[in-house]
Amino acid sequence: MNYIKCTFHFQETQPWREILLTYLSDIEFDSFEQKNNDLFAYIPQKEFSEEKVNEILKNLAYSEIEFSHEKLEDKNWNAEWEKNFDPIYVEKKCIIRAPFHPKEEGFEQEVIINPQMSFGTGHHQTTYLIVKTMFGLDFENKTVLDMGSGTGILAILAEKLLCKEAVAIDIDQWAFQNTIDNIELNNCKKISVLEGGAELLTENEKYDIVLANINRNILTNDMHIYVKSMKKDAKILMSGFYTTDVQIIEKEANKNGLSLVKIYEREGWAMAEFSKD
Repeated sequence: MNYIKCTFHFQETQPWREILLTYLSDIEFDSFEQKNNDLFAYIPQKEFSEEKVNEILKNLAYSEIEFSHEKLEDKNWNAEWEKNFDPIYVEKKCIIRAPFHPKEEGFEQEVIINPQMSFGTGHHQTTYLIVKTMFGLDFENKTVLDMGSGTGILAILAEKLLCKEAVAIDIDQWAFQNTIDNIELNNCKKISVLEGGAELLTENEKYDIVLANINRNILTNDMHIYVKSMKKDAKILMSGFYTTDVQIIEKEANKNGLSLVKIYEREGWAMAEFSKD
């Protein structure tokens, strides 16, 4: 899959960079980087519309933004992210690192991933929130769904926490293959990987725990399908959205028979834990 990389240079980043990022995430941009006074936004080439981006910029109440874009080949995309991927440290509970990072001792669990896909802005924060919360749940002999699995981090950790079986689903072909590769890297044996979306969830009341680190729009659109796949009293951890979106997520969850357990926040990002009534 070919991607378009858009670069936005700001004279003043606050609050305009976060505002622009939010608008872009609503028009199929799926990954972001922030560096100095720049915002880098990535979108599959087939989804890109320069006209839509210019319309967003025109409607912002701030005009000091320089915009450019370029096409990235798959190999360039992978190299770009591998070069910029840093380990994720979740207290002393877990380290998530790439094979080219040195091994570090002193963590309860280690997940090794080959980052051949995007880790957008917020990915480290939302992954941190879900991983930390996972250590407070009982995974032993549980059935687990990792929806929007990306690199497969959450499914892999679920197996390391002794789940009975896990299913990892992602609609992106790169993510699908990357999850398979990372499962092998971690010697996992209990994870099935599927390419697609929520339409693949055809079995009712199957899962004890659902992990969904995606984005606000997909979560609200597909939440009713997730809930049908959950057993009674099952848990669902949802992230990939801002603290300002919590009320939207909670409203949709309540409508679908979920009860809020707790909201967790980190650097403007949020994770919500719910249980099925």
